[in-house]
Amino acid sequence: TRRSDAHDDYHGTAVHDPYRWTEDPESDETKAFVAAQNAITMPYLASLPEVAELRTRIAEMWDVPRTSAPQHRNGVTVWAHNDGLQNQPVYYVEDASGRRVLLDPNTLSEDGTVAVIATSLSPDGSRLAYTVSESGSDWQRAHILDVSTGERLDDELRFLKFTPISWHEDGFFYARFPEQDPASTEPSRNMAVYFHRVGSAQDEDELIHANPDEPDVGFGAEVTDDGRFLVITEWDSTSTKYGVLYGDLTGEGNILRLADRGEALHWVLDHHDGGFLVHTDRDAPNGKVVWMPLDGGEVRTVVPESDAVIENAIAAAGRIVVIRMREASHHLESFDYAGERLGDIPLPGVGSVAELSGRPSDPALFIGYQSFLHPPTALRWEDGVTDLFAGAEPPLDPDRVVVERTHAVSTDGAEVGMFVIRLAETALPAPVELYGYGGFNINLTPLFHPARLAFLEAGGVVAVANLRGGNELGETWHEQGMLGNKQQVFDDFIACAEKLITDGIATPRSLGIRGGSNGGLLTAAVMLQRPDLFGAVVSQVPVTDMLRYQHHTAGRYWTAEYGDAKDAEAFEWLYAYSPLHNVRDGVAYPPLLVLTAETDDRVVPMHAHKFTAALQWAAGGESENPILERVETRAGHGLGKPTAKLIDESADVFGFLLHHLKG
Repeated sequence: TRRSDAHDDYHGTAVHDPYRWTEDPESDETKAFVAAQNAITMPYLASLPEVAELRTRIAEMWDVPRTSAPQHRNGVTVWAHNDGLQNQPVYYVEDASGRRVLLDPNTLSEDGTVAVIATSLSPDGSRLAYTVSESGSDWQRAHILDVSTGERLDDELRFLKFTPISWHEDGFFYARFPEQDPASTEPSRNMAVYFHRVGSAQDEDELIHANPDEPDVGFGAEVTDDGRFLVITEWDSTSTKYGVLYGDLTGEGNILRLADRGEALHWVLDHHDGGFLVHTDRDAPNGKVVWMPLDGGEVRTVVPESDAVIENAIAAAGRIVVIRMREASHHLESFDYAGERLGDIPLPGVGSVAELSGRPSDPALFIGYQSFLHPPTALRWEDGVTDLFAGAEPPLDPDRVVVERTHAVSTDGAEVGMFVIRLAETALPAPVELYGYGGFNINLTPLFHPARLAFLEAGGVVAVANLRGGNELGETWHEQGMLGNKQQVFDDFIACAEKLITDGIATPRSLGIRGGSNGGLLTAAVMLQRPDLFGAVVSQVPVTDMLRYQHHTAGRYWTAEYGDAKDAEAFEWLYAYSPLHNVRDGVAYPPLLVLTAETDDRVVPMHAHKFTAALQWAAGGESENPILERVETRAGHGLGKPTAKLIDESADVFGFLLHHLKG
């Protein structure tokens, strides 16, 4: 691939950037590069017998019903359900007239690439606001349905992303950006909160709050259950150290401040007794729930911190419900508003609570549950009794599967937890998919992944590592893997790999690694640091250019996690591990599959393009191992990706791993 002479000076260090021209996704040269990569990659993957064999079985594993946790308002219930192989889940409604389809996103495009991202049911249950994304873009449009008739109203709101929708009286609050070309890779700025009245044009929407002096700050606006207060969550970058503003909707509507941004997590659960119930980690790295009075008085602890992290909390069914994390799986506890513990809410087993839905004034709590084996299931809890709202049996017999919890010891002596999943009859060592993420407070809990089940049946083992950078052990665990500590995440992952080899589960030849987005950065960096340790590598939608990521679309939000190369200290640690800048000539790297998508506006494709081109150039055509880039069309970072594309992609990924993990 052509190398240009583009370069930059970072604090006295000259850095060559020969593939900068790939940053323009619309240029003829970039399009030719993509076509040339796919012309090699797609036939290669199609030629692997493991891909064809897995595709059939993955589709069978995927063909199980999956249901989200419903929304319930005024006797009206709305939920999403996928029969199995539908490209997009269908939205159903149940009210006094019965159960019926309300919205079928599969009718919005021929190939299933238009997806519904967010929904919000009005308090009286008469209208459903929803947002749609095309081809996986973060950009969304909002529409409104009449629930009784299913007809779409004329309202259309544009330039939305990263926003909830919250109803109040004859309309709803939302946040949006100024008008921008959706194809632009320029960062979006100057988000503002608006109020939209049903039946009006978007340019008539009332501006509620903006902060032009800090154009990078974003907002999420939600109305408390009693309809009295508008709560505006104020965020900057991906940090969870949110600020909180509020306005009294029954008064003059002045926007006042409850908590400053940048100090700690603050997430308002409900208005109660002249104050707000707030989930926070201020002076409590594992989280707690407090009551913060509006008069500035003393903050009172309601749910205290414990050794189990509070990952999330909700006010519902007349109580506070918290999701606690123990050994990277979820447990539900409930408390009254005074802080008295009311007991646990039982779950079907070791798994994840992907959703909690309910209102303080309603008696029921809806739970979205799943595990490594159980597909997404909706549970309904009321008065101490948990019932199945909708769910399906696992497509793989749980009695055949062994799920173990083990720990590796990292370079600093810390224990790093890891799930290891296999069939009881699988002979060890075996082909292993070691999966990791390690960043942005994101936890890896047991989630349903049909392709993994097919991989297990084919004789593979799945390992999921809970690395630093996540929140499995609280904010301290997260901070130990961010900014200048990022190398610790890579060390944790390497320790997990070595643990699998020491325990006889894998050999270096049979050990594969996979990760996406920040996890794609992880696998790329670790491959470069320890090419001897892995038999194959999959890096999906990766971040690889750590010096220029912040100049494109959502990248500016990540500086709180990674740092910015314009800072001399941050440049040193970024340059030391940035995958693009650490490719070495003459090194025998393991077989590599890099995946991206042409309309990914979260982690733009230039990261994958530059990294692949640099590795191919370094190999000089002499590598015995494939260095491949797979570029998906009409798809983005993963948001709303249709089932058909997910099955094809999964077959390519796990078929590639099986083919190369033979030792």
